[in-house]
Amino acid sequence: MERTLDVFTFELASKTPTPGGGGASALCAALAAALGSMTANFTLGKKKYAEYDDEMRAIISECAVLRSRTLLLIKADAEAFEPLSRAYAISKDEPGRDEMLEKCLLDAAAVPMEIARLSRRIMELADILEQHGSALMVSDAGCCASIASAALDSAALNVLVNTRLMKNRDKAEELNAELRKLMENKPQTYSRVFKRLS
Repeated sequence: MERTLDVFTFELASKTPTPGGGGASALCAALAAALGSMTANFTLGKKKYAEYDDEMRAIISECAVLRSRTLLLIKADAEAFEPLSRAYAISKDEPGRDEMLEKCLLDAAAVPMEIARLSRRIMELADILEQHGSALMVSDAGCCASIASAALDSAALNVLVNTRLMKNRDKAEELNAELRKLMENKPQTYSRVFKRLS
């Protein structure tokens, strides 16, 4: 949270395991939430959109929570990966290794799953903003949706890389099924905005 973007992206580019794809997807989700709030803020108080003032206030409030939560998940993703990295290094003959690895895989999948959930919600808010927000902000609503979609897709990959290795296939399938549901029928906000602007 205290790193500059220059330091964060330098560390992301370096040969270190964290930050990685999970942290990057969380940052994308936070950026999308911020764009959603921006779009709502520029709509709120305009006579033309007065009927949507309460809706815009609610979106601004929710986007603030989403932005804060997704930023916290950057660190949480790194913290969940480190025990998994150590578990892989344990000798295969070590007693309890499989149980420890299974727990670490589940923990490592939990953070990107939360990023995926939040990203999907941001996409839903972007869809509302595209329809009810200021026409002057339509590109920002579209960017919000596009970046949130990328965050969801990226988080999904970080879930799947862990669930595929779980021995508890029932739990793995439970997570995979939720993930598929989150990714199904994504709001078509970006496509609509692109057509409006092209």
